Amino acid sequence: MTWIAHSTDRISPPERASAWSAVIADVYFPLKLTYRSADRFRGDLTSRSLGPMEVSRLRTEPLQYERLPRHLDGTVEEEFLITIPQKNPIVFRQMNREVRCEPGGFILERGDAPYRFSYDDRNDLFVIKVPKPLLAGYMREPDRHCAKVFDGCSGMGGLFSSMARRLHREEMASGATAATVLNRHLLELLTLALESADSTGPGAGSAVRAAHLRRAEDFIRANLTNPSLTPELVAGACGISKRYLHDLFKDVNGTVSQQIRDQRLLAARNMLEVARNRSIADIAYRFGFSDQAQFSRLFKAKFGQTPSDCRSGSA
Repeated sequence: MTWIAHSTDRISPPERASAWSAVIADVYFPLKLTYRSADRFRGDLTSRSLGPMEVSRLRTEPLQYERLPRHLDGTVEEEFLITIPQKNPIVFRQMNREVRCEPGGFILERGDAPYRFSYDDRNDLFVIKVPKPLLAGYMREPDRHCAKVFDGCSGMGGLFSSMARRLHREEMASGATAATVLNRHLLELLTLALESADSTGPGAGSAVRAAHLRRAEDFIRANLTNPSLTPELVAGACGISKRYLHDLFKDVNGTVSQQIRDQRLLAARNMLEVARNRSIADIAYRFGFSDQAQFSRLFKAKFGQTPSDCRSGSA
């Protein structure tokens, strides 16, 4: 993982405002920065690349960041930021929603829409930058999670926050394959954290429905290599009817069969990159795809590349 550091200690006071704005634009994307005292401003930023993602730590004096319409002109690649405050609260406004995120929580920000982000005291933030196509490969409609505060202390959110901090602080891996696997694990934890919180929200039905849905999803992930994994098996294992099971997955805009297929494809992609001694056909059969041609077609439809391309790209 490539490590890069920036600091205002190497910038003369009269030049700090413009130089730091350029640093932020380079690491994240262009933003309008408003300083409480530009010539006295101090900041440090360190970042590590993790495949197509970047994990960074940002420590600065009070600051306001604005993503304005003019910053979006000519934008080609859409990106998200996940911000985890460590020291003081942050206030974030986007899509007509304003939230205050205390240390111990985290938020998701769209880079392809205007927003305002600020903190009134010196802060310490961990920030993850993720291309939208990559994030969309793990969760449906990631935009719906923006401008909400998520728990970063317990459950899946706690595991996600902890892993994000460790990935920045420690040299956990080297090489493209290891970085890809860590990348995937971090995004899977993020997905579980966001969707778990969403499934227990007021718009997702009762706590009983949410518990049944989580149980069904856990059973699917634990039985991906079972050739008999079907909606009927899932329903029976969870003690609910098949009709009720299908109704549960409508709450998350999907189907049971789609969830089984998507989770199998994700698991197969992971094995393609780390178990290079296994053939593509063997991996396809292991995760319930009896037809290798069908497996390759579905794999390319989901990830934009064939299984062979995926394996060669991670070499």
